[in-house]
Amino acid sequence: MFRRKKKDEPTDAPVAPETAAEVPATEQPLAESAAPEAQSAPAEVAPAASETSSAPAASETEAKGAVAKGRSGNRVQKVGTVSSDKMQKTVVVRVDRQVLHPKYRRYVRRTSKFMAHDELGATIGDRVRIVETRPLSTRKRWRVVEIVQKAAK
Repeated sequence: MFRRKKKDEPTDAPVAPETAAEVPATEQPLAESAAPEAQSAPAEVAPAASETSSAPAASETEAKGAVAKGRSGNRVQKVGTVSSDKMQKTVVVRVDRQVLHPKYRRYVRRTSKFMAHDELGATIGDRVRIVETRPLSTRKRWRVVEIVQKAAK
């Protein structure tokens, strides 16, 4: 049967010579002309490398600073109506959404209530935009970002 040859074993195929002495004369000048470019290229690359090495360090610190300051990313935002403002710096926001009923194929209104931290002073009936945030208390995980529309008095 067939047997796999080892690396040190000679093969039956002819050996393809790939030495520099056998390279045709037309290809040697190309290799020589490439050598000076290769010699000059590292000298040009070295200053660029030092510039680029300082640039990423600056961009990394800027990126870290931006992440530490903003750190908002893509937080979920919702718009709803304030239904209660009886607490201090906290409002209950009612967010309505319409869902297609699976059986009747009609749109049904679903309501969710969120407790949100309110520094702006929203009152009952105001339309507000809330954004998710870290847990501020047991049930409060939202913050009022803006009052979209004040309630009519």
